Amino acid sequence: MRLRVDPVACEGVGLCAQVADRSVTLDRWGYPVLAAELEPGAATRQARRAVRACPRKALWLESAVPDR
Repeated sequence: MRLRVDPVACEGVGLCAQVADRSVTLDRWGYPVLAAELEPGAATRQARRAVRACPRKALWLESAVPDR
């Protein structure tokens, strides 16, 4: 599973990094830098919380599909 961000919708509020510190860090302007893949368990649960917490609805989860 992967956490994704819409860079146009994101305003750099930073709630995602507070809620999902295992998979989100912030760049120097406060915008999210996401982990390539989510670890099963706690990281995935945190990512789901971050999606719900985002005030701009700029985050979503998608299934990780291997590249062909």
